[in-house]
Amino acid sequence: MKTALITGITGQDGSYLGEFLLAKGYEVHGIVRRASMFNRSRIEHLRADPKVYGERLFLHYADLQDVTSLRRIFRDVAPVEVYHLAGQSHVGLSFAVPESTLQEVSVSTLSILEICRDLPVSPRIYHASSSEVFGIPDTVPQDLSTAFRPENPYGCAKVFATSMCRVYRRVHGLFVVSGIAYNHESPRRGENFVTRKIASAAARWHAGDHTPIEVGNLDAARDWGYAPEYVEAFWKMLGRENPEDFVLATGEMTRLRDFICHCFSAAGIDLNFEGQGLEERAVDAESGKEVLRVSERFFRKVDTGNLVGDPSKAKEKLGWKAETRGIRLAEVLVQAEIDAFV
Repeated sequence: MKTALITGITGQDGSYLGEFLLAKGYEVHGIVRRASMFNRSRIEHLRADPKVYGERLFLHYADLQDVTSLRRIFRDVAPVEVYHLAGQSHVGLSFAVPESTLQEVSVSTLSILEICRDLPVSPRIYHASSSEVFGIPDTVPQDLSTAFRPENPYGCAKVFATSMCRVYRRVHGLFVVSGIAYNHESPRRGENFVTRKIASAAARWHAGDHTPIEVGNLDAARDWGYAPEYVEAFWKMLGRENPEDFVLATGEMTRLRDFICHCFSAAGIDLNFEGQGLEERAVDAESGKEVLRVSERFFRKVDTGNLVGDPSKAKEKLGWKAETRGIRLAEVLVQAEIDAFV
């Protein structure tokens, strides 16, 4: 039985990855923060299963900045594979808390690399990088030859972490890889992320709650995929003979305005857009009621542009392809929100 250690197991990706690895027969260890209130809803179904929790799933308390505790956990667990997914991942919030973002994303990655380098047998390490490393890129779509040009603190932190992984792979011989993942969503996405916010609003409208919501730049576009499919790529990257970085993306870009239309359409609601710029809003085509309006407070200080990944290397070498995207992704997210009302 292989042993895997996941940082960020209570997050969106960590919870799906934990399920995936358990289904593959792994013994899974997860690192969680100790807090006065538990935030483990995404893995509660696993913790509630006596055949899983305490048998093949184990949780350990530590903070990413608590290197002593991390070192002890790594030593005792002796994982064959490490999936480093934890860290402050909200781009907008990184402007408000830049120092803690860099501590959690950059310094913690360096600490984990050092810990793994000192272990008697170094594990294989997956590092969760981000398309935010490209910022406003010169080339579309982006691949591993595209220059890093981050435009926010989160992207800057990921550039450092991704670069250090390359250094430790080349200089110290660690099997460490970075998945430069583009936006991937799911019903387990945090409510402060725009995709979950929109899908939830569409489901509430369907249920009779006609409270309007506010969003930012409707012309913003993202390469949106489905999180459960992406965690399989993480695992495939660690299963290769040689360590390599990969771009994980759908290869398609969807504008926020179109994503909103798809979500509400999936809930049986057609929208009409009126006005321009900050005056733009969407109304229910049938009732004329306002569904959403644009608010300047949800605009990013600097917005990345034309971020769409080239997934051809992942398809060729991993046999991996993002299947759920665009309209289908909207349908999945909204249906999950509607089901939650039942």
